[in-house]
Amino acid sequence: MKTIAALQAVVTAVPFDGEPSDAELDAIETEMPLILADVDLLDAQIMTIDRTPTELDERRIRRARRRVLAARRALANTATAGEVA
Repeated sequence: MKTIAALQAVVTAVPFDGEPSDAELDAIETEMPLILADVDLLDAQIMTIDRTPTELDERRIRRARRRVLAARRALANTATAGEVA
């Protein structure tokens, strides 16, 4: 019977140090406006889970959705501009 420790060297060829690479950190930094907009939308939706949304809640959710769409558009435009250049 083989142990997991004996097979681990085969499975994990490169040791994982637990830290993101510089490229991953740059990608996170680039996507941060979208991440924050998504969090705002989730917050607005979570506030209305257990009750009927008021007019103010509906406006808050609508604004949050618009921010998400604007952040997605901006991210897509920067990605496209990077490919063209």
